[in-house]
Amino acid sequence: MATAEGLHSRADDRTVVADGGPEDDSGGAAPTSRQVLLRLLRPYRTSLVAVFVLQIVSSLAGLAPLIAVVELGRVLLAPGPVDDGAAWVAVWIGVAGLLARVMLAAASGGIAHLVDGRLQLSLRRLLARRLGKVPLGWYSRRSSGEINGVVQGDVDQLHHLIAHAPVEATSAVVVPLASFVYLAWVDWRLTLVALVPVLLGLLLQRRLQSEDRQREGRRMGEAMGRIGAASVEFVEGISVVKTFGGGGQAHRRYRKAADDFADFFLTYVAGAAGLASLAALVLSPPFVLLLVLTGGTALIAADAMPPADLLPFPLLAVALTAPIAALGHGLDNVHAAERSAERIRTMLNVPPLAEPVTPAQPHGSRVEFRGVGFSYDSGRPVLQGIDLVLEEGTTTALVGPSGAGKSTLAQLVPRFADPTTGSVLLGGVDVRDIPSEQLYRHVSFVFQDVRLLRAGIAENIALAVPEADRATVEQAARAAGIHERIQAMPRGYDSVIGEDVGLSGGEAQRLSIARALLIDAPVLVLDEAMSFADAKTEAEIRVALENLVRGRTQLVIAHRLETVARADRIVVMEEGRIVESGAYSELMALDGKFAAMWRARRARAGQKREIHR
Repeated sequence: MATAEGLHSRADDRTVVADGGPEDDSGGAAPTSRQVLLRLLRPYRTSLVAVFVLQIVSSLAGLAPLIAVVELGRVLLAPGPVDDGAAWVAVWIGVAGLLARVMLAAASGGIAHLVDGRLQLSLRRLLARRLGKVPLGWYSRRSSGEINGVVQGDVDQLHHLIAHAPVEATSAVVVPLASFVYLAWVDWRLTLVALVPVLLGLLLQRRLQSEDRQREGRRMGEAMGRIGAASVEFVEGISVVKTFGGGGQAHRRYRKAADDFADFFLTYVAGAAGLASLAALVLSPPFVLLLVLTGGTALIAADAMPPADLLPFPLLAVALTAPIAALGHGLDNVHAAERSAERIRTMLNVPPLAEPVTPAQPHGSRVEFRGVGFSYDSGRPVLQGIDLVLEEGTTTALVGPSGAGKSTLAQLVPRFADPTTGSVLLGGVDVRDIPSEQLYRHVSFVFQDVRLLRAGIAENIALAVPEADRATVEQAARAAGIHERIQAMPRGYDSVIGEDVGLSGGEAQRLSIARALLIDAPVLVLDEAMSFADAKTEAEIRVALENLVRGRTQLVIAHRLETVARADRIVVMEEGRIVESGAYSELMALDGKFAAMWRARRARAGQKREIHR
């Protein structure tokens, strides 16, 4: 009953790791990795107790066949006729112990694996739920490889801790202790000889698990995370790399990350190779057998021990050392699990996007920035003193050098992040007072980097409006100029991206535009979507965008001269501030930063046309 209670606990969706901040339960101090693990495992303690109890009995039962062999040897070597009854009792005790060992070990391991599966499911649900609530700007400062490393790799890393460590740790304690008691009862002197490899092995294992080695292990985990992130980013960015002919440079960066990891790994392994080899030698069965047989022979030769008493030592002395040898590998996995638990805890404690206590509804689509300032965790200001109004139905273009703060400013409208100072208003209401679900119905966004789900085309278009019927989805696709392409796919709107069909960059962008059209939000944030498009694709996307922006309040991060020239207002940014603002004709007449930027871009565009001729 206890086991069933543990396995069917309600912990799947409420693991305590998400209940409090990083400082609870520890008197204001951040929890240690072991405390984090204990919190993760708290909902499953009943099942884990059952695992330990079953494994203790299983370990003791596993010694029964060895002791039965010893006692059978005593019976067979005793002077006079063989006692058949005693011999068969020893045999049946050995058989019963072996059967009990198999069944109890299977039950213990099975429960441990069930707990492991439930814990992993719980953690992934918690991580998915938390990642769905964090500000979208949080993702821009982290690689997909880093996030995947926590959600997949670190959760997987807990497998050994749950499914194997309890079994291994219990055996590592119970088997040597029971063997020691039995051997000491037979002959305490030879038992002390048998303990020599155990003590040497423990000393060497302690050296291998020193604080310095644990620090190196943490660095190893970080290095593995970096190589994983580099792999993911290299694969995800390969299309852009090939488009711009940067394959050689990208390959060099990836190779450098791989080479750095290999160098560190070799140094890490070499630092423990000698100790690990020595530990393996002193704990190996040949070394143990040689030691106890030498000691036993000396005692027998001195008439200090009957020959029959030597029988248990070759069998059980190995049982003293085998768990110690396995323990070293197990501790490495436990330390790795501790580091994974810390990273999981950190991600689960990312502050979610704060929802308003008293929700408000915007009136209209006028956007206003009032004294807006913003800085990331480093504290370095990215935006300073931004005052800007986007009137209803107008297009405002943001221009400026890379790093001027254009993307950051645009991302404050849909609350990908909140301003550090000042406020952003939509329809006269601070966006922080608008529930996120309502905000995303009022503000849509189309960015250069399109993300699509491995799902059907219709499902991708209707992502924000899942209740939309097929006719409405098709209408949005027609307006985005992608309907005919979808119709030509193997299963039309039911075609699964990544399985039935792959999309080009322009097709993916038009699908993103169809998604935004379906939302029909009055405010549109647009990071120019045509930087990587060829001439034909650019023309198709431009037509789709004209359908999208009509009648909406639009904020554009502008890269194309044509887009800038058509904007109702142009805002020039530099080092997080607005340095010029006005209509195209006004800024050209001013002959300031925008005019110089315009002339430079026109000159570059002319040079490109000459090259293509």
